[in-house]
Amino acid sequence: MSIATYHSVDQLPDTLTVFPLPGVVLFPQWHLPLNIFEPRYLNMVDDAMAGNRLIGMIQSIGGTREKPDLIGVGCAGRITSYAETDDGRYLITLAGIARFRVLEELNVRTPYRQVRPNWAPYANDLRPDSEIGLPSREDLVAALRKYVSSHDMKADWQAVEVAPVGSLVQALAAGSPFSVMEKQALLEAPTLKDRADMLITILTMDSAGSGDGTLQ
Repeated sequence: MSIATYHSVDQLPDTLTVFPLPGVVLFPQWHLPLNIFEPRYLNMVDDAMAGNRLIGMIQSIGGTREKPDLIGVGCAGRITSYAETDDGRYLITLAGIARFRVLEELNVRTPYRQVRPNWAPYANDLRPDSEIGLPSREDLVAALRKYVSSHDMKADWQAVEVAPVGSLVQALAAGSPFSVMEKQALLEAPTLKDRADMLITILTMDSAGSGDGTLQ
């Protein structure tokens, strides 16, 4: 089943393979490139390619390296590109489908983890994002300039000035070096407008040196 044919959460699976990775988020209708090298996750990709190609990206915090604690909300993506390297790694790209809430982790024999997802709260993820009410490019760029300057970073300002505002929000939310909890807050923002507003808030807080991984 291709991405375009997911019209209802009823078409999404009752069980989902998850890939816990702190600091990495996938957003609906966005793309995430991944470099897979651990044996258990190579196995995960093999099985996904043989099945529905779906993998749930979810952040982790605490626990152990072998079994970190899962944060409650992730986003499922479908493998849309796949390549193998000479040294045995997989280079894949996930296209974001829909967010999910973890109902329970399943007791499985696979080396990777699986959960029972609740898709219902995020049924609207299957529809195109509305760009109504998004902040102006000027406001977003102003917050970004302060953030970049305060962290002694560089940005491709030419690309920033021409990218659609909605795409810019998703790219910055996914690619900026925010804390785990800041990334999670962006992921769980109900709409693209909410995510954009939160992004400006985080950029502003972190520019002022008050970003501590929590949002009030």
